[in-house]
Order: sequence, then C-alpha cells, then structure tokens
Amino acid sequence: MSQYADLKAQIAKLQEQADEVRRAEMGDVIADIRQKIAEFGLSAADLGFAEHRRRGRPPKVKKEPLPAKYRDPKTGASWSGRGRAPTWIHGKNRDRYLIKE
Repeated sequence: MSQYADLKAQIAKLQEQADEVRRAEMGDVIADIRQKIAEFGLSAADLGFAEHRRRGRPPKVKKEPLPAKYRDPKTGASWSGRGRAPTWIHGKNRDRYLIKE
C-alpha cells in the first residue's frame, strides 16, 4: 500500500474512534445541561433560543380609538373628526357640534 492510502485508513479509523467517544460523552453532557436548566429554571429564551421571527409584514398593532371631537345633540352620536364625515354633520357648520370640555 502507498503511504497516502495508509494515512487515509488511519484517518478513517481515528474518525470512527472520535465518533464513538463523542457519542459516549454526549449523554453525560446532555444530562448535565438538563440538570442545570432545571436547577436554575432557565427557558429557551434565557438561553438565546427564542422563537424565529415570522417573515413578511409584522402584525398590525391595534390602536386605541381617537377621542370624540364632535357630538350630535339629537342622537348622541360622536365623531373624532377623521375619516369620512357622518351624515348628521356633513355640509353643516362643525363648530356647533364641537364637544367642549
């Protein structure tokens, strides 16, 4: 056999030995980590394993409704002054419907 083939055989043999030792030690390491997680009450977020962020647009944040700026004295309906004007104020003087606080 050539020297190169001998070295490749030694590498394969050493790799098998390394894999066996790794498998044997991994059980002890996992048991030790689990014991420490239970002892300190750690969570995945504490260890930096937070959930993956979702792709795409972030969820819309619900905004609180704006306070009413106008009120209809007849029905008690209110309007914030934004968006399409309701029929009870459309085309009329808005100063009459202002809510005075």
